[in-house]
Amino acid sequence: MTPETALEDLQAQANPARAEEMRAYHKANRGYLGLTNPQIAALAQNWRAALDVEGRVALADGLWKSDIFEARVAAAKLLTQARLRPDDQAAWALIASWTADFDSWAIADHASMAAQKRLVADPTRLDEVEDWVASDHLWTRRAALVSTLPWTKQNNPKPEELAARDRILGWAATMVPDHRWFIQKSIGWWLRDLSKHDADRTRAFIAAHGEAMKPFAVKEALRLLKKAEGAG
Repeated sequence: MTPETALEDLQAQANPARAEEMRAYHKANRGYLGLTNPQIAALAQNWRAALDVEGRVALADGLWKSDIFEARVAAAKLLTQARLRPDDQAAWALIASWTADFDSWAIADHASMAAQKRLVADPTRLDEVEDWVASDHLWTRRAALVSTLPWTKQNNPKPEELAARDRILGWAATMVPDHRWFIQKSIGWWLRDLSKHDADRTRAFIAAHGEAMKPFAVKEALRLLKKAEGAG
C-alpha cells in the first residue's frame, strides 16, 4: 500500500458538491474530496490491517504530506491505536511533527486523538508536550491540552497519574492569559471533562483562575457541575 494507492482509494469516493461545502465550512485552503468520517475510517481500517507498524507510519506520512483534508484525517486514524508493537517511537515522532501544520480544529483533533494513545502508552512523552505550551503557534498550544485529555478521565488515578493531572493543570494555568477563542475553549474543555471525575480540582482551578478566563470558558468548565447541582 503506497500513498498514491491510498489517495486513489479516497478519490474513488469523492463527492465534489460536499467537498465545496467542506471547504467553505473549514475555511482552510487545501484539497477536499467530500468524504464522510465513516468512509475515511473504513478505508483507514482496511489499510491498517494490511500493514505493519513501519508501513502504517510510512503511509501516514505520505498521506499527511498530500495536504488533502481526508488524507490527513486518514493519516491520524492509521496511528490511533492503543498499542503499536513492537515499537511506537516512529509513530509518536511523526504525530508530534504534525503539530506545526495544524491550522483547523478538525484535523488537529484527529491528530490529537492519535497523540493521546501514544502519550498514554508512554507518559514520559509529556516532557515533550510541555514544550508545546510555550509555542507561539495557536494550534500547537491547544494540542497540549487536547492531547492530554486522558488524564481527565481516571476515576481512581494512581499517584503518578495525579501528578500528571496537576502538571497539566499547571500548563492550563499558564494559558489562561491567552484569550484566543480556541485556547480558552480548550481550557474549558479540559476542565469540563475533568469535572466528571475530579470536581474538586475543577472548582479549585476556577476559584484560582476563573476571573482571568473568558466567561464562556468558565461556563464550559462548570457546565456539568452546574447541571448536576440543578438536578440535585
